Amino acid sequence: MARPEGFEPPTNGFGSHYSIRLSYGRFAMHPAGARGARILAQRGTTMSYERDYAPVPPPVPAWRVRLGLYWQLVRGDRPIGWLLLLWPTWWGLWIAADGVPPWWTLIVFSLGVWLTRSAGCVINDYADRWLDPQVERTRGRPLATGAVRGREALLVFAVLMLAAFALVLTMNRLTIYLSVVGVLLAASYPYLKRYTYLPQVYLGLAFGWGIPMGFAAIRGEVPPIAWVLYAANILWATAYDTWYAMVDRDDDLRAGAKSTAILFGELDLLAQGVLYASCFFALYLVGRQAGLGQAYWIALGVAALLVVYEFVIARHRERDPCFRAFLHNQWVGATVFAGIAVALWQKTH
Repeated sequence: MARPEGFEPPTNGFGSHYSIRLSYGRFAMHPAGARGARILAQRGTTMSYERDYAPVPPPVPAWRVRLGLYWQLVRGDRPIGWLLLLWPTWWGLWIAADGVPPWWTLIVFSLGVWLTRSAGCVINDYADRWLDPQVERTRGRPLATGAVRGREALLVFAVLMLAAFALVLTMNRLTIYLSVVGVLLAASYPYLKRYTYLPQVYLGLAFGWGIPMGFAAIRGEVPPIAWVLYAANILWATAYDTWYAMVDRDDDLRAGAKSTAILFGELDLLAQGVLYASCFFALYLVGRQAGLGQAYWIALGVAALLVVYEFVIARHRERDPCFRAFLHNQWVGATVFAGIAVALWQKTH
C-alpha cells in the first residue's frame, strides 16, 4: 500500500502507534499510543496547532473612524498652521500688555487661534473640493476622497466658529465687533484663489487679525503700533505662504487656480526677498515704537538668518525644499516672539 503523504515511520521505540500533529494546511505523523502519550506527558510535550497567517484585528468602531476623519479635516495632526497663527497673536498680546497678558485673555486667544485655524482648514477644503483631487499634495484629504461629505464639513466649520465666538463673548465690546470681521476673513479666504493671484495676501489679513483683536481686548483700543505689527504679519504670511504655493504651482496651473507663486513666476525668489525685507522693516518700526531693548534686536537678527537659510534650501524651487522652507517659518515666528517677551521682561526688571 502506498505510504500516505506526510507519514514518517516510528523510530523512537513506540511500536506502530502514532498520533496526528495538526497544522494549517498540512499534517504530520508523530509516535504516540498509550505508552507514547505517557512519555510525551513526562516530557511536557503537547499537541499544538500552528498558524501560517496573522490574526485578523477587530473592526474599528464607526464613530472612531468618523472622528479620525474629522481630525484630519481640521489638520489636528499638523500643528504648523496653528503655530503660524499663534506667534503673531502672541506678539500683539505681549506688546499690548507691555509684558505677560492677563491669563484669561491669553487662554481665550490661544484656544481661539486653534479653533479658528481648524475652522479655516475645513472651509478651505470645502471650497477646494473641486481642486484638491487634481493636486498631488491634497488629493488624499477627506473631502477630496469623498470620505466626508460637504454638509458634514459645513457643520464642523459652524461648530468650531461658534465655540470660538463663545470665547470672544467674554471679552469687551470692541473685541466682539472685531471678531465678526475675523469670521468674514476666515470664511471668504479660500474662494480668492479662483478670482485673484493674491490669496496669500488675503491669508495674511486673516491670520493676523488676532493682533488688532488682542490690542482691543487689553487696551480697549487699536493704536497705530498694532496696525504696523499687523502689516508686518501680512508681509510675513504672504512670504511664507508663497513657499507653500510654489509646492503646488504646477498642479495649480493645470487646474486653473491662482497664487502669488504663479503671479511672480521666475521672479518668485526676488519677490520673496522683498516681502521678507519689508516684514523685517515693519518689525523694526514696532520695536522702536515699543521701546524694545537689545534682546529684541538680537532676535530679529537670528530670525533674519533663519530666513536666509530658507532661501538656501529652496533656491532650486523644488517641491520638498520649498515645503521645508514653509515649515521653517514656525521658528522665525517663535524667535521674534522670544525677543519680544525677553525685551519686555527686561524693561520691568
